[in-house]
Amino acid sequence: MTNLLRALRVPTTEEVETAYLNGAASRYDLEQRQREVDTGRFRRKFAAYY
Repeated sequence: MTNLLRALRVPTTEEVETAYLNGAASRYDLEQRQREVDTGRFRRKFAAYY
């Protein structure tokens, strides 16, 4: 049962951002990715309605 729940769980925005930053290949790539995260690339625009 817990395996099923884990499989259906949607990752949080923070988890997605962290995984994206961890995938950087170089220092320049990491800085670029940090700028993208800071500008809200992974944030939902409609989250204010919930």
